[in-house]
Amino acid sequence: MPLTDMPEFAGTILQEFGSRGTTRVDTPVIQPAAPFLDMAGEDLRRRIFLTENERGDSLCLRPEFTIPVCLRHIETATGTPKRYAYLGEVFRQRREGSNEFYQAGIEDLGDPAVAAADARAIADAQAVLARLLPGRRLSVTLGDQGVFEAVVHALGLPAGWRKRLIHAFGDADHIEQLLLKLASPQNGSGLEPQVATLLASGDERALIAHIDKTMQETGYSTNASRSPTEIAQRLKEKLTLAETRLDGAALLLLREFLSLELPLSEASAALSGFADAAGLRLGDAVSRFDERVAALANLGVDLEGVVYRAAFGRPLDYYTGLVFEIAMEGQSAILAGGGRFDRLLTLLGAETHIPAVGFSLWLDRIETARSAP
Repeated sequence: MPLTDMPEFAGTILQEFGSRGTTRVDTPVIQPAAPFLDMAGEDLRRRIFLTENERGDSLCLRPEFTIPVCLRHIETATGTPKRYAYLGEVFRQRREGSNEFYQAGIEDLGDPAVAAADARAIADAQAVLARLLPGRRLSVTLGDQGVFEAVVHALGLPAGWRKRLIHAFGDADHIEQLLLKLASPQNGSGLEPQVATLLASGDERALIAHIDKTMQETGYSTNASRSPTEIAQRLKEKLTLAETRLDGAALLLLREFLSLELPLSEASAALSGFADAAGLRLGDAVSRFDERVAALANLGVDLEGVVYRAAFGRPLDYYTGLVFEIAMEGQSAILAGGGRFDRLLTLLGAETHIPAVGFSLWLDRIETARSAP
């Protein structure tokens, strides 16, 4: 997998990063695989190059920088707020281009001013691209996982369905499949008749006893998997998911929300109008959205040039709020992308909550855009 030479504009990127109060860091090319397999999302998991060390530990070639930078921050016990910058190789199986390519970016950790930090990430990504691509018109697409989660919670779905929908956020085909299942539930979900009868009776003790007996008769070890009690709970959840139906009005509301696509200058009013008309209480999600819009305007970002798309997400599981991507106007190649990942550092082992937002630049795509007529 021959790596192409580092683009000549890499120095310009580092200069831009340095002027923004960042500290440049590097991380090992060989990384523990578990954090990426657990937290990075299905799309990235399929593209990772896996290997093992002599002890059998699962390792991988670095597929992105966010998780390694966060792990480094935790290991070095560095205080916050802290802005890290990186530029280096990442390794992914890709349908187009080389499997080894350069990424650069900024990870903004620990800033309690969430709206301002979100706006700064978008503005910084735009500004760096504007310098690298002078005279080119850029288009920004923005989504918000927090708003989507608030809508899903407000509809009153069972926890299992909320989890499924939130996990699928940004994947239009997967969301559509789930909505079709919610519109037409399947009774019983293919359960064994005796199990289905015990579930319907509500006799949890008898269900657990039946599962325990079956496991003993088949030699199925509880040490290697769930206990009978855990299996019973999972079966109850499975039945609830299979039999849950979202009524027609609520289904229409969810589809209406997912269809929202408009300039960011109009998005706050549209979200408030949607919530009021639907009678949904979206809590702080809309106010946080409004604060971010105001922060972007304060930084001089043209809100007419940013499109808010309610269904837009990015294929990484660790995002929690803002998500965005930037491309050249009229082009599909994503030049920069990022978002907020407030839960990630805690999941990686941080002892305290650390709010975080960041973005990455795809240098090979930027190089192609620079050479285009």
